[in-house]
Amino acid sequence: MISAWLWLLCLPVTQAFSTEAQPAELHVEVPENYGGNFPFYIIKLPLPLGRNEGQIVLSGDSSTADQELFAVDPDSGFLMMTRALDWEEKAEYRLQVTLESEDRRVLWGPQLVTVHVKDENDQVPQFSQAIYRAQLSQGTRPGIPFLFLEASDGDAPGTANSDLRFHILSQSPTQPLPDMFQLDPRLGSLALSPKGSTSLDHALEEPYQLLVQVKDMGDQASGHQAIAMVEISVVQSTWVPLEPVHLAENLRVAYPHSIAQVHWNGGDARYQLESQPPGPFDVDAEGRIHVTMELDREAQAEYLLQVRAQNSRGEDYAEPLELQVVVMDENDNAPVCSPYGPTISIPELSPPGTEVATLSAEDMDAPGSPNSHVVYQWLSPEPEEGAEGRAFELDSTSGSVTLGTAPLHAGQDILLQVLAVDLAGSEGGLSSTCEVSVTITDINNHAPEFLTSQIGPVSLPEDAKPGVLVATLMATDADLEPAFRLMDFAIKEGDPEGIFDLAWEPDSDHVQLRLQKNLSYEAAPHHNVVVVVRNMEELVGTDPGPGATATVTVLVERVTPPLRLDQESYETSIPVSTPAGSLLLTIQLSEPMSRTLRFSLVNDSEGWLCIKEVSGEVHTAQSLQGAKPGDTYTVLVEAQDTDEPRLSTSATIVVHFLKASPVPALTLAHGPSRHLCTPRQDYGVVVSGASEDPDLANGHGPYSFTLGPNPTVQRDWRLQPLNDSHAYLTLALHWVEPGEYMVPVVVHHDAQMWQLQVQVIVCRCNVEGQCMRKVGRLKGMPTKLSAVGVLLGTLAAIGFILILVFTHLALARKKDLDQPADSVPLKAAM
Repeated sequence: MISAWLWLLCLPVTQAFSTEAQPAELHVEVPENYGGNFPFYIIKLPLPLGRNEGQIVLSGDSSTADQELFAVDPDSGFLMMTRALDWEEKAEYRLQVTLESEDRRVLWGPQLVTVHVKDENDQVPQFSQAIYRAQLSQGTRPGIPFLFLEASDGDAPGTANSDLRFHILSQSPTQPLPDMFQLDPRLGSLALSPKGSTSLDHALEEPYQLLVQVKDMGDQASGHQAIAMVEISVVQSTWVPLEPVHLAENLRVAYPHSIAQVHWNGGDARYQLESQPPGPFDVDAEGRIHVTMELDREAQAEYLLQVRAQNSRGEDYAEPLELQVVVMDENDNAPVCSPYGPTISIPELSPPGTEVATLSAEDMDAPGSPNSHVVYQWLSPEPEEGAEGRAFELDSTSGSVTLGTAPLHAGQDILLQVLAVDLAGSEGGLSSTCEVSVTITDINNHAPEFLTSQIGPVSLPEDAKPGVLVATLMATDADLEPAFRLMDFAIKEGDPEGIFDLAWEPDSDHVQLRLQKNLSYEAAPHHNVVVVVRNMEELVGTDPGPGATATVTVLVERVTPPLRLDQESYETSIPVSTPAGSLLLTIQLSEPMSRTLRFSLVNDSEGWLCIKEVSGEVHTAQSLQGAKPGDTYTVLVEAQDTDEPRLSTSATIVVHFLKASPVPALTLAHGPSRHLCTPRQDYGVVVSGASEDPDLANGHGPYSFTLGPNPTVQRDWRLQPLNDSHAYLTLALHWVEPGEYMVPVVVHHDAQMWQLQVQVIVCRCNVEGQCMRKVGRLKGMPTKLSAVGVLLGTLAAIGFILILVFTHLALARKKDLDQPADSVPLKAAM
């Protein structure tokens, strides 16, 4: 027995806390059934200094009985146990210690203390029965438990004190083998041993008696133990194979309906049933097998059932028994016609005997039996009155439908209805109707024909423009199939020069004869155009007749075309300083003709202009004295055919006067500076053509840009038009020396020209494709003197903090040395 002082030395000693701190919960473990001296000192409580001013109060969490088991020594501050504890009575005590004043005011605490009682092996295991009796059936599989021994121990669960082990001490009789059985030491499950399973058929008729033992403390040699007797009777196996069961489908009986029974006589057994495929079967606790609802042979003709006898742990005592269930057929299914899909197409004029379709009806009843023997009978159509035969013939056995002798016509839609009857058509058979849709399709046995074979005469002026409609020809086709009605038209004769053309839609029944080239009265005053129509598909039967052609007669009317200038009005802009004899514009016919024209000016009031009679060139006749910039001058020009004076035409000439032209020298304009980086990137500088000089900026028409004539400039730079008013200036070389460049650009606009000097700064590219530029010194950067000052100030602050820390530690050590020693426990009373 461990003495009280030795137990105290093993316990942790907790230092005292200040009165302001909340005490932490304490945990301590004490042995069960302690046999030493009392009081038994458990643990020193962290009571504060000066506790003599108050009273120590101990309370329990359940009843006042806890306070009688424990106490607190007011002098040493130790928690004491007054008598031995029993784990089976209570395994844990929760105590609370407070320091209170005389007026019940709490001066310290509460201090929570949890006392755990450590269990010891003071309980003896007990079997649930003194004698166990069990039946063992021959055929039981080895290792499958047929009996479970139960025992209990009152010690703490999960510890070695309650860790039970089962053992077989003896077997009587020992024939035919002394180890017929095996016992699981942890579970207490009793089963046949592998050797005992092979010798069970030769076992004695008298029962076996086993002496079994249960012991605690697990596999340790020490521990408490108990003994029980097991009597085992060996019985003959009733787990025998089952004969197949035949059940009629749609059986009208009360359900569930018993069909077989199994029995396991080796003790308690639970029966489990499996069906393959799954079916409406189950088994009850007595082993009776039931069918729970009507069976359908067409859904499933056979089932294979497996019945298992299992112990309480779901383990099979023996191999499962199989039961075959055969479902017997009855005539409960009518023949079902297979869908024949889309409508069947039969070409017209097909000969008798041509196969139309083969009907198929499936009967779900048993194959090969009268219930599934199907024959076919006509329902419709009925034979027409007066007809020599049927349009269709039916084979009653195979269901084959063929063409008969009665004629059929293109476009007919016929619904064939056939009755499928089982029982070979005898009375009482079930039937269903099979339907097949048949369409008599058209064949291309009719050639297209024109409705009118002669058209015209049609009169056309010789100046008729190409594309004009000459005539529309209509055709027809007696076939029904749209593909057989597709027509192809062609000019057969009467148009060797290709003056005419045909136009029609692919599925149209009419064609348009149109003019393709210009007519000429002198070349041909009339035309007889023969048009032929044909099928696009191959024609079956006779060749096309005379109605497949039509003749169109066209008469050409002679026409003299009128004169027409290339413009209705002419406009030009000239400076007021334009000298006499300057060419302004040329008057021309809109289309070249073999005619001689004479041009003249009608209302040239100032006499500033003149025109050449034959060429139509308009010049300044004299200096433009009196003309002012911004004024407009309008004259009329006439053109007359010299061969036919009655044919003439006229147009206006509008002259806009501009400011006198500047000096021919190029005008210099400066643009803004731009940056480009080298090596060359995919961007450049946009150059605008607009000039600051209003005389240069005004005007109409686009701007054009060219580089200056300097060869170096044209080598290093590239200029591309961007739109009508801007251009795009880029580097022409991959590398250009960085620096500032003035690139000359010549701008042309509305007969004006000036030069721009585009300032471009070429710099080196960085990794992002942008110019690298110099960066100046940042404002506010610290100097070397200010940096040294900051470093010295930081070191001085760190030294001051270290002095404060060491001073505080020295004062704390002195306070601990002045504190009284109260950690030595008092000597236990004897």
